[in-house]
Order: sequence, then C-alpha cells, then structure tokens
Amino acid sequence: MSRTRWLGAYVPAKVKPLFRWILRWRRLTGPALFVWSFVLLIALGTAGLLLIEDLQAGPPLGVVDALFTITSAVCVTGLAVVDLSTHFTTTGQAWILLFVQLGGIGLISLTTLLIGAMGQRLSLRSEMLAVAPTRRHDRPEVWELTLAVTRFSLVVEAIGAVLLWAVWSFRMPVDEAAWHAVFHSVSAYCNAGMSTFSTSLIGLQDSSFTLWIISFLVIAGGIGYLTFEELTRWFRASRARRDGLRIRLAGAPQRLSSHTWAVVVTSAVLLLAGWILFALFEWSDTLSQLGVVDKLSNAWFMSVTPRSAGFNTVDYTHVGNDTAALTMMLMLIGGSPGSTAGGLKTTTIAVLVALGLSRFRGRRYVAIQDRAIPQGTVERAVGIVLLALFVLAISFFTINAIEAVGMDSTEARGHFLPIMFESVSAFATAGLSMNYTAELELPSKLLVALTMFIGRVGLFSFFTAVMLRRAQPPAFQRPAQEDVIVG
Repeated sequence: MSRTRWLGAYVPAKVKPLFRWILRWRRLTGPALFVWSFVLLIALGTAGLLLIEDLQAGPPLGVVDALFTITSAVCVTGLAVVDLSTHFTTTGQAWILLFVQLGGIGLISLTTLLIGAMGQRLSLRSEMLAVAPTRRHDRPEVWELTLAVTRFSLVVEAIGAVLLWAVWSFRMPVDEAAWHAVFHSVSAYCNAGMSTFSTSLIGLQDSSFTLWIISFLVIAGGIGYLTFEELTRWFRASRARRDGLRIRLAGAPQRLSSHTWAVVVTSAVLLLAGWILFALFEWSDTLSQLGVVDKLSNAWFMSVTPRSAGFNTVDYTHVGNDTAALTMMLMLIGGSPGSTAGGLKTTTIAVLVALGLSRFRGRRYVAIQDRAIPQGTVERAVGIVLLALFVLAISFFTINAIEAVGMDSTEARGHFLPIMFESVSAFATAGLSMNYTAELELPSKLLVALTMFIGRVGLFSFFTAVMLRRAQPPAFQRPAQEDVIVG
C-alpha cells in the first residue's frame, strides 16, 4: 500500500497535516536534514533564552539579540552583542554552552544518527573518509562513526578542562576556576570562541600555559576526528616498521591519504607562517609590554585563533592594518572538513594551490602527494570559493549600507574595516571582532546571524536545503561546446 493510501486509511483527519509534514521531512537529503536541524536547534535555544527567567542577570534580551546570541552559539562563532560574564547567570552560561556543544559536535552526531534511522546512508565521500582510517574492507555503520566522534571529542574536552583548571586554580577560587575551565575547554574544542571573561583572554595574555592549552584544543577541534585517527594509525605503523616489526597493524595505512596530507601540510604552513608574521607585525606594538616568551606565545595564539576559534588576547581595534588583513585571510581559510571549524577549509585551499601549480607546470591534471584529484572535486573547490565571495560581497555591502545611514563619507570610511572584519568573521564562524558587534543596527544583526548560519552549515548544503526537495540525479547530457577567451 502506498504512503498516500496508508495516510488516508489509518490517520485521523486532524493529524494528517502533521503526518504529511513528517513524510515530507523523510524525503530530505542528508545535507538538507543537517541544515534544518540547525534551524530547529536555534529556534529551541532562542525560545529558551526568551522564556526562562533564570538565565539572564541583566535586562532581558530582545528577540533579535536572543536570536543572534543562540545563532552565534549553535554556529560556534563567538560573536556577542552582550557580555556573557555579566549579562547571564551561571545557569544562562550553561544554557549557551549546551548549544555550543550541540552545534559543535552534538548536532553533527545526532544528524548522522537520524540519517541512519531514516534508512539513508552516508555519502560515498563520507564513507570513504570514515573507512580510510579504520576498516578498509568494510563500510562503517553510522552509529559506530557517531560514537567514535563523540567519545573522542568528550575525552579531549575533559583533558583540556583539567589542564585549564590546574593552571587557573592559582589565579582564582577553585570552584570558579573549574567552571571557567569547563566552559573554555568546550568552547575552544568546538572552535566557538565564547568566553566567560569580559575581555576574552586579554587578561591572561601573560599566562603562556593557558594560551598553549587552548591553542591545542582549538587545533584538535579544527583538524577533525577522521584526520586525527588516520594520523594516529599511520604513526603507529611507521614506528612499527622503524622498529623492524613485521606485524601488520589492522587498518594501518602505509601512506597518508591525500586528504590527511593536505590537511596537515596546509595547517602547518598557515600556523607557522602566521606565527612568524604576527610576531613581526605586533612585536613592538600590541605585544610590546610583554616578555619574550609571552610575546612568542601570544603571536602563536594570534595565528591559531583566526582559524575559527574566536578567542583574543589583544584588542583588535588597536592592531595594524597588516595584522587585520592577515587575520581576515586566516579566518576565511578556516579549519578542515569534518571538524568544528568553519571557513573555506584547508583542503579547498590545498586543491586550489595544486590547481595553480599544475597549470604552471603545464599538466592536464591536478595532483596532491602524487595522486590525481578528481575533476569534480576541483570544480567543487572553485565553486565554493566563488559562492563564498558572492555571499561575503552581499553581506558586506548590505551591512555597510545599513550602518552608513546618517553618516558622512569621512565617518563611514572609518567603519569600513570593522564591518569588513565583522563580515568575514561571521561567514568563517571565527568570532573575532573589532568591538563592533554590539553597535550593529537590528537589520545588520539579522544579516550577520544569517551569514554565520550559512558559514556554519556550508554553502552547498544551505542552497540545497532552501529548495526543500529531494536532490535530482545529475543529467548525462550537455549542450554543444563553445570556447570563451579568458585570462
């Protein structure tokens, strides 16, 4: 019996619309389900923030500010229109942290389970990534991958919380240090950048241990579980071969996959280059009052945090234009696929660099680590960058037009860099700001919230989900070719 007949024969007339709605959701693809799950989570969080009285210590937030705050938490961005340390009670901070956790790892795990429960499979690309570091001879079960990701994330967050508590217990009461440690560990691993300190980590810029602990939490969350797992198995296999052991480790890769190689190399280059450049740019400026060790630690942290983390140890309203430009570049690149970070992703940049090198060398293919990359992947990387520039252009020009109302040209020019910085930070879910978020007009806040949402769920997923219909299979016909002169 078809669904329609079953619906008409056994479902009461009053609840038929609900069942039709459920069946419509069953027709959603995996990416669409992922996007609309974020919408539902933001709606629940905003409703709780507006309706639960014990969450706020200050004046109640308006609808737009509440929506902005929860969107920033769920999209693990970190931009805030109010001070989390003073405006919210401890219960309110815990409520926000819950949605940071759900947006960072919980919702990804939940959506994966929902896809499996509805009879759908992970995409072939996701399954290949999942099989690579585990069992190449078998396709992974959805729940196995979900539990592995969740377990890894909670263990890393717990270790980070203990280490931060050990460092901060010398600076503040033990119980207060425990709550701050838990909040910042979860926020750092999820790359959210939200802080229970009024000035983020500026007050801790002389605590090198704090900066390095949070840095490694951010990096762990930014490279993703699949990359970390493959690196671990590859390292064990390499050590076994180096020690002369002939025992073949189950599932141990003999070489790193092109995906993991691109993630590791690109991340390392960006981190080291950013560390050196930020140290040169700010050594005698915003870092001038610190010692050599603290200067190096802060420069390292400035290289880590733009990659979607959002914490800051310096006031970005006082940095130079070179630092601001480099920060925006790193924010736009972001973290790696399958992680809690946002941005274009390191692998996208790696594919584009490989594309440029292949054309420079006269090759007809794109290769990473002596392995050709499928043409469809190259086209997808180019499409992601073009869509990102399109979304950023609309966001920036619209916000700039809204904020410039009533200003003369000289005054509006002074807002150019902060608005650009805010737009890039929102799209990359980085959370860094030149203290401009709270000054935005209501329409600008809504647009920034939408930009954060698009940046978090992904460009292709967002535009697919807006259609709210099943994806159609690709056509195998194309029109006649005609060349166009470019370059």
